[in-house]
Amino acid sequence: MAMAAGEAAGGLVPACVLGIDLGTTSVKAALLIAAEQGQVVAESCSRETQAYTSSLEAGPQGMEQDVRRIIRALNECLAALPQQQLQRVSHIGIAGQMHGIVFWKRDKGCKWTESGAGLTFEPEEVSHLVTWQDARCSPTFLSSLPLPQSHISLATGYGCATIYWYLKKSPGFLKSYDAAGTIHDYVVAMLCDLKKPLMSVQNAASWGYFNSRNKSWNTDILKESGFPIHLLPEVGDPGSIAGRTVSAWHGIPKGAKVGIALGDFQCSVYSCLTERTDAVLNISTSAQLSISMPLGFQPPDMPDPSSAVTYFPYFNGGYLAVAASLNGGNVLATFVDMVAQWTEELGLQVQESAIYTKIIKAALAQTSSKLSIHPTIFGERHVPEQLASVSNIAVSDLSLGHVTRALCRGIVENLCSMLPVQCLMETGVRRILGSGSALARNEVLRQEVERVFPFPVVYGKDVDAAMGAAMVMFHRK
Repeated sequence: MAMAAGEAAGGLVPACVLGIDLGTTSVKAALLIAAEQGQVVAESCSRETQAYTSSLEAGPQGMEQDVRRIIRALNECLAALPQQQLQRVSHIGIAGQMHGIVFWKRDKGCKWTESGAGLTFEPEEVSHLVTWQDARCSPTFLSSLPLPQSHISLATGYGCATIYWYLKKSPGFLKSYDAAGTIHDYVVAMLCDLKKPLMSVQNAASWGYFNSRNKSWNTDILKESGFPIHLLPEVGDPGSIAGRTVSAWHGIPKGAKVGIALGDFQCSVYSCLTERTDAVLNISTSAQLSISMPLGFQPPDMPDPSSAVTYFPYFNGGYLAVAASLNGGNVLATFVDMVAQWTEELGLQVQESAIYTKIIKAALAQTSSKLSIHPTIFGERHVPEQLASVSNIAVSDLSLGHVTRALCRGIVENLCSMLPVQCLMETGVRRILGSGSALARNEVLRQEVERVFPFPVVYGKDVDAAMGAAMVMFHRK
């Protein structure tokens, strides 16, 4: 029988922890090992999933991914990691895209096969993954559903809303399956051969109809409306062990401990949040500002749809307050695209990458701008009908530099209006950890962050859900 990692050679070989993130567009894996200063990433790898596929039932409103392609990307990712380190893995932490749902048949969820890299599993009787971006549940449809007893408002793309949609629009679909979970719950269930899927409080809250105060589904409300509650997973605490690997997997020993699947957002924050007095600011395609709520904080019983702040279950019974804006780097990308289109209409050709570099350079030359841009071209979850606007237009502030400067300030001010400085001060925030691709490549955006927030800002703290998932397991080891 294979020994668990770390037992070999009398425990002299330091064990590794594997972290996996099953993201919206890619899969990432990171191997962590112990070091004097805590833990370090020994190896990491990522692969694009290219998993988007058409939806048979929901048509263009559907946003689905082929689970086989996601698992193929995961297998490719692990096959690229060094075998000798995988053989030392004692714990596996798995995070992934929240809210989404995949259905499977319990006794036919996957089949294990021998491959070049040892044993791997392939999905068998498994549905597509209906992702968090799915738009099949219209506002009218959502308003016809029973009111959840939860602090989180129900939205399209949430697991329970999707089950209701199938129940009402395509009931035959549900009869083919007897288990459901997020994509990362599915992977944990397959690795540990769980007879009933197990889900963390973090993922359960992201599905809707879950009361995170008493850690239970709204079974009474759901039963009354004929909801198939047998599809709801068991729920456990984030950081707990879901089971052990039932087979060697890519050289990882049989019997390695597998953590309950976690939310990618919480793991991203966990990867860089070292002090309770830090706030995490991430500006990539969209933008988020998160803070740790004081110990003992409990969210309100009922959701407030007009509130810009959502409370996400974190670790050890704690919560993160999150202002999640739909407007971040995507606003700048749209502005660059607009400039490119105008240039083309004038009969000139300029590469978009060249435009981006030039507008940032122009904005750096303009330290201020009276122009005021409210940049919400994508609306916001709490005010979906809100569009963007420009005001305070003066002849002196019409240059490309002035407009870009005002746009960058607008992005930061919009996020700050969702979770104001006063609120950050009251919760004891002392510094901001800045991360994300848009912040990394745009000095003007960084200047505006420093102007808007009266705290020191530290950059280069990478947020990484795979690393966060591994760190959670590392700290529980």
